[in-house]
Amino acid sequence: MDHTTHPQPYAAPVLYTQDGTPYYATPPAPAPIALYHPTAPLPTPIHHPAPPLAYLPAQPPAPVPLRDPWPARLLAGGIGIGGAGLGVGFLLQTLAAATTGLALLVAALGALYLLKNSSGAGGRGGQGAVNVNVNVTNCNR
Repeated sequence: MDHTTHPQPYAAPVLYTQDGTPYYATPPAPAPIALYHPTAPLPTPIHHPAPPLAYLPAQPPAPVPLRDPWPARLLAGGIGIGGAGLGVGFLLQTLAAATTGLALLVAALGALYLLKNSSGAGGRGGQGAVNVNVNVTNCNR
């Protein structure tokens, strides 16, 4: 029998990936070397039934380091504000073109109205030629 003292192997810390796969943080320590005794009986393996899967404790997933999403929010806000600015720009450009067109149409109709309803003679505006019939008799005769 081997009476030398061997240090007990420590349990290596186990880490888990995001999908729950375990991996060792350090390589597992090898088992201590045991002396071979040919006359010693071989130990019989002990059968330990595996616990049912329903009773296994769930392994907590490794904590995922949280990213600060402020650059993404700034980018999204900048794109949104830029898009809104372009939309407002197109709206104002369309509104300016429409009001310019309406102003030109009103000016043309006003000019036509003035040409139709005004005469070129004096300030009597709009009456045109006047027929005057004057009968003069000599009362002193």
